Amino acid sequence: MKLSYIVSDQTNPYKNIALEAYLLWNVQEDECIFYLWQNRHTVVIGVNQNPWKEAHVKELEQDGGFLARRMSGGGAVFHDLGNLNFTFLVREDNYDTGRQLDVIIRAVAKFGIRAERSGRNDILTDGKKFSGNAFYNSRGHCYHHGTLLLDVDMSDLSRYLNVSHTKLQSKGVDSVRSRVINLKELAPEMSIGSLRDALVEAFGEIYGGTPQLLPGERLNRKELAEYEEKYASWEWRLGRKLPFTTEYSDRFAWGDLTLQFCVEGGVIKDAIAYSDGMETDFIKAIGDALKGTVFSSSAIKAGLSRLVQTVSVDKTLFDDIISLVDRHNF
Repeated sequence: MKLSYIVSDQTNPYKNIALEAYLLWNVQEDECIFYLWQNRHTVVIGVNQNPWKEAHVKELEQDGGFLARRMSGGGAVFHDLGNLNFTFLVREDNYDTGRQLDVIIRAVAKFGIRAERSGRNDILTDGKKFSGNAFYNSRGHCYHHGTLLLDVDMSDLSRYLNVSHTKLQSKGVDSVRSRVINLKELAPEMSIGSLRDALVEAFGEIYGGTPQLLPGERLNRKELAEYEEKYASWEWRLGRKLPFTTEYSDRFAWGDLTLQFCVEGGVIKDAIAYSDGMETDFIKAIGDALKGTVFSSSAIKAGLSRLVQTVSVDKTLFDDIISLVDRHNF
């Protein structure tokens, strides 16, 4: 397999997410691209999350920060220049989450840090998280990206993220700070540069090759500008804020879910689903699938059952959503 790597030379989140999207659709069939990047003063939310619920948007933007939305699922994260982000971009045949995570584990081991995977999304050391991961797959093009907390300002992390108490309780902790750790606490000699070098080296070791810097001529500046315009747009980042009349929420093993309905005359005029779950396509489709449906448990369950015929979903997730509707029995 051809091993390529690229390091972003700027810290604007919309430019970085644009480059990530461009690389996703332009990675070659037998290639793995390893992309390393940093965002300054940014909250990044998952594709189906409610920005106003997940982040203190007004305070963030007043302080000169950025609110960005990625294509993948998962929860909200805070990025500053003490954080290094990575993305593996491959075609589906070469996608291997275990191998990709091993690159991160091998890299931090070079600094004497013993790390392990936790579930599907996190990498921990001594029970504390220093890397959160998310995933995306569309038409055979895949990416796996994540954060690496090196020397993040934890006060800003807590200040701009609005993490629910139920989510913290599900992790068995009292606060965001008690759950995460900066790698620099364990390896004071580590810098962004040295970690970046260790990651590229580990990439070559795990994949058994020599990574080559991605040639600049492979980047189409016009297409990159178009992607940047999309990911910087108000519509993509914040979307529509539903004037809902009814809301149902719960947290499950796979993530949280909020269903909002705007009901007039007993009929759902509009609906939207918010979630940090990884089953992004099904969650995204719920709102449109329920528009025009009678506002009753049986009608909503029937609508969701019809949706399953066109959008695949994990059975556990589907059953949990049905149980949430059943509990309200309206």
